[in-house]
Amino acid sequence: MLLKIFIVILFIAVLVSLFTGLNFLVKDLGNNQRRLLYALGIRVTLAALLLGTIAYGVHSGQLSSKAPWDRQLHPEATTTYPSKVLPQP
Repeated sequence: MLLKIFIVILFIAVLVSLFTGLNFLVKDLGNNQRRLLYALGIRVTLAALLLGTIAYGVHSGQLSSKAPWDRQLHPEATTTYPSKVLPQP
């Protein structure tokens, strides 16, 4: 549960960084683009942390798929087709 909360916090932080960069892009009409680049760097770092956290959660088994097309959850939904049998000479 703590991992899911951390993922949500990271996602919200990415969104805040995105809108902060948009604010810097609109408000800073001068030549000072440094704040915009810092916001981009922070956003990329947060996105990498978010992807790493999700990968850790899947690898450790704390996050799992509940999709209806998942073969491990619904083995009866998968069909196996018999292979063609070639005639023997």
